[in-house]
Amino acid sequence: MSEDSPLYYKNNRLKQLRAFYQVVRCGSISKAAEKLYLSQPSVSLQIQALERELAVILFERRGPHLKLTPEGEALYKLSEPLVEGIDKLQENFAAHFGRLESGELNIGAGESTILYVLPEPVRRFVAAYPRVHLKLHNVTGRDGLKMLRADEIDFAVGSMLEVPEDIEYTPVVSFDPMLITPLDHPLAEKAASGREVTLEDVSHYGLILPPAHLSTWRIVKYVFQQHNLTFSVTLEAGGWEVIKKYVELGMGISIVTDICLTGGERLARIPLSRYFPKRGYGLVVRKGRFQSPQARRFIDMLQEVYPQ
Repeated sequence: MSEDSPLYYKNNRLKQLRAFYQVVRCGSISKAAEKLYLSQPSVSLQIQALERELAVILFERRGPHLKLTPEGEALYKLSEPLVEGIDKLQENFAAHFGRLESGELNIGAGESTILYVLPEPVRRFVAAYPRVHLKLHNVTGRDGLKMLRADEIDFAVGSMLEVPEDIEYTPVVSFDPMLITPLDHPLAEKAASGREVTLEDVSHYGLILPPAHLSTWRIVKYVFQQHNLTFSVTLEAGGWEVIKKYVELGMGISIVTDICLTGGERLARIPLSRYFPKRGYGLVVRKGRFQSPQARRFIDMLQEVYPQ
């Protein structure tokens, strides 16, 4: 193709944008080169050519670290849907006619979400699209946000108390708070006799809670502080199933979301809606993220299972 041809420059521009986009996503020229199966000098030349043609500086170069300039930030937002759209044209075209024959879908979620919220949407998706490779990543909190920002996952499903500026959170489903105790616990006996179990009553007993960096602990701390009460934690344990088991063994009591209570547990269940808000689970996405057809279809199924 002649360099005088307009098509030559269009094709070249796409290569430049793809190189720029992958450098931003991967965080370095070397990793982008591996992703694109190119040499590092080739990727660098593509970036430099793009900067010349647009008459801007896209990166602040400080040794090995690359930071986007304001112009680079703007171009990245514009280039993402263009590059993703071209690179996934075949998938998008097939999805337009209801066919998802291949591809990959990466979802981040904590253990409780994977165990209690996602099983039915996952079952439906796998049954409908068996050739799509679905990966569930067991991550929460900061680790989940890190993967989301690095585009290592398409989206996350979970609970959020504070939503960062670069993240969008859409509530999907909510559940009630519940105090669980052993069947022979004094609070279980009080509830069984028809008397109200207060937050002050709960404060006299040691709690079993998830690790302190997770949202459950923060909610419990906030509610007790609002009522000028203190609480003690006898054990930190990861996962509602583990917590339920240890409560059954008489090692403490806990405040959980009733989504994890299936009815087969040997536990007393005492509602705490008077004190604690409903616990919401929702869709967590990076703002500006181009969602693949696989991701969009799973999100549709998630909302079908849990209609607002």
